[in-house]
Amino acid sequence: MTPTDDDAPPASPAESLELIQREQAAASRSVALSPLVYFLPWGVAWLVGFGLLFLRHGPDDRVFVHLPAWLPLTALFTLGALAMVSTVVVSAEKGRHVEGRSSWQGMAYGFAWFFAFAGVGSTVSRFDQFLPEPQRGLLWASVSVGTVGVMYMAGAAIWLSRDMFVLGAWLTLINIVGVYAGPGWHSLLIAVGGGGGMILIGVLLWLRGLRL
Repeated sequence: MTPTDDDAPPASPAESLELIQREQAAASRSVALSPLVYFLPWGVAWLVGFGLLFLRHGPDDRVFVHLPAWLPLTALFTLGALAMVSTVVVSAEKGRHVEGRSSWQGMAYGFAWFFAFAGVGSTVSRFDQFLPEPQRGLLWASVSVGTVGVMYMAGAAIWLSRDMFVLGAWLTLINIVGVYAGPGWHSLLIAVGGGGGMILIGVLLWLRGLRL
């Protein structure tokens, strides 16, 4: 069989390096995922869930929309559970094609999320009984959002992602402002700035052609 041009070896070390880089890029694209897969489900969960909390349990116990009292938290937890399932599924699918150090980093980071929120749940549930209802809700929401912000910044240090660090820092900032603003206002800030921020960064990364 007569060899074709594609069968010919690279003519120089520079061409060999270029070929290796192209193959590495192609392999990375084959396992990379759209940022919308990660950020869109959580953004929608926070935008809708905390948005409903603001409408039903506004500042100074004001009710903007007469929704059933159970609806906001039910929507937040349901959408959050769906987002979590989506994240676990896509992360597991991506992890099947990754080995070595990157695989260990992803697994350790996933367990860090689990243990972080296990600690949040056990600690907050011990002390929330001493607070009135509005402050109790603020405690749960602020500690949870604060944990998410810190975990995003920790993930940024692992994967050297400036975008992830900016998101984590932004969530931490609006969470602090929301705590000082008080119940109701915190829900509004997290709905618009947190949920909306996740959707925005996912869309911007997607428009820039970046993959995760």
